[in-house]
Amino acid sequence: MTPFRDRAAAGRDLAGRLRHYAGRQDVLVLALPRGGVPVGYEVARGLNVPLDIVLVRKLGVPGREELAMGAAAAGLYFIDEWLVNRLDIATDQIEAVVERERRELARRERAYRGDRPPPNVRDKIVICVDDGLATGASMRVAVEALRQQEPARVVVAVPVAAPQVAADLREIADEVIVARMPPNFRAVSLWYENFSQTSDEEVRELLLRAATSSP
Repeated sequence: MTPFRDRAAAGRDLAGRLRHYAGRQDVLVLALPRGGVPVGYEVARGLNVPLDIVLVRKLGVPGREELAMGAAAAGLYFIDEWLVNRLDIATDQIEAVVERERRELARRERAYRGDRPPPNVRDKIVICVDDGLATGASMRVAVEALRQQEPARVVVAVPVAAPQVAADLREIADEVIVARMPPNFRAVSLWYENFSQTSDEEVRELLLRAATSSP
């Protein structure tokens, strides 16, 4: 298995694996900002369907923010109780992280979407896209948040994922599409030649570009 050149190349690969959804009026691609948006843009363009975002934030362990102890979306969050107990993280620490990330969710909502309302996903086939799954916490929360809005079907599509994470997501998603599932998975970044950070400006630009060309 070879790494992807960049997120755009990964998105084009995924679009080919999702061609059975191409051109359907009931299909919507929702990308997880920020890194999932360049991937989702290519998926939506390849399938000729609309692109929008589903906002989720990782809940980082205090002092070790790169390690996820859960994830939060609007009105919903998930905590990895096993990890929290193992690291002896106090309840007030968890609440502080959740509140901080909820404020960041609100900021990103304004920054990315502006005055546009969130997409209506009721009775739609929703394809949730990210640039990869390490713990799967953010994607799990995204799927569960979307379920509350009664879509017809939720599809998870990512370029790379840890095998067990993909297996776990199959329990809550209707379909899981993964282009690379290395048995020795260590980090998402190792499966990209270029894994530079996606900026807020790039997210806004891709969403605007998708909106102007959306069917």
